[in-house]
Amino acid sequence: MVIQVRPARPVLIGALVPLTRPGWVEAGRHLLAGLELAADEVNDVGGIGGRSLELLVRDTGADPQRAAAAVDELAELGVAAVAGEYHSVVARAAAARADALRVPFLCSSAVLDALTDQPTQWVARLPPPQSHGWQVYADFLLGAGHRRVAVASEPSVYWTAGTSILRNHLAPRGGTVIELDARALTPEAVCDLLVGRRATALLLLTGFPEPAVSIVRSVRRDQRLADVMIGAPAGQPEFAEWATSLGEDGTGIPFLRYLPERLGPLGARVATALREQLGAAPSFVAFEGYDTIAVLADVLRAHGTDRADIAAAWPRMSVEGTRGRIRFSRVPGSSVWQWDRAPVRVVDRDPAEPARFRIRHAG
Repeated sequence: MVIQVRPARPVLIGALVPLTRPGWVEAGRHLLAGLELAADEVNDVGGIGGRSLELLVRDTGADPQRAAAAVDELAELGVAAVAGEYHSVVARAAAARADALRVPFLCSSAVLDALTDQPTQWVARLPPPQSHGWQVYADFLLGAGHRRVAVASEPSVYWTAGTSILRNHLAPRGGTVIELDARALTPEAVCDLLVGRRATALLLLTGFPEPAVSIVRSVRRDQRLADVMIGAPAGQPEFAEWATSLGEDGTGIPFLRYLPERLGPLGARVATALREQLGAAPSFVAFEGYDTIAVLADVLRAHGTDRADIAAAWPRMSVEGTRGRIRFSRVPGSSVWQWDRAPVRVVDRDPAEPARFRIRHAG
């Protein structure tokens, strides 16, 4: 008699990724590449206790309701944890639903401080809170001599929070934040107001490609604004789509990037693999995706697949990631378990070599 041995059921991880508009599709593609590369590597060395690791990918399309519904579905399918997401407002909806369902959620790439309304043991996050990263950006502005800073913004919890962080950090140091409604103003009107208000810097707190692309082009072509610095703290210039859309106009625009000045051996190896997989240089978002699965795999191997055990392990784990050793703690003001050592740099695309990023400030 031949005894057939059934293969062990895979360990399921839900992956939330923006893969369609109005989500930032390029960011979603990079995030997914990192998630998939790490999952493949986990399976290449035996998976989780002999069980393969399987990603159940769900496209959020930057829609909070869609993300919350995906968490419901994934919980029903028996995932050990949910991971991913790039857009902060979407990640907030996913985190709230995961907390309610008692499903561990590891947020890969969203920075909004208030990821949940109340403290929770079920949610952990890799990127630094917005309040930390944007204060680093405000320090960069002050160091570069910018005291009259305009923000062209659209209605959003994320953009509103960013504006408040900048204002609260700049005001005690003699800085002023000038708010411009990017939804109501034409790019030409934005230029006129920059001149009239004597702003020395304009920060784009807007969607991409529009209205960001039109505003950049108008400012670059206005001779009155030749000395005005354009900035994009949320990281739009990180992606190739930005360079393709704006060319030389998109260089010299500082943004926040969560990568160290130099990658270690693991980061360098992963960078090579991601470049091959993406057919382009990997963004910091791709590294966040890889580190997400590296963390979950370590927790699953050490503590098993029970959801409560995974959530209880957040403060006890220590994993070597592509950008440094990852440990979670309770950061003041944060309601979730937080990696408090994520690297923060202000960089821009070099006008002389747009594919090269220059470090302008380190936080």
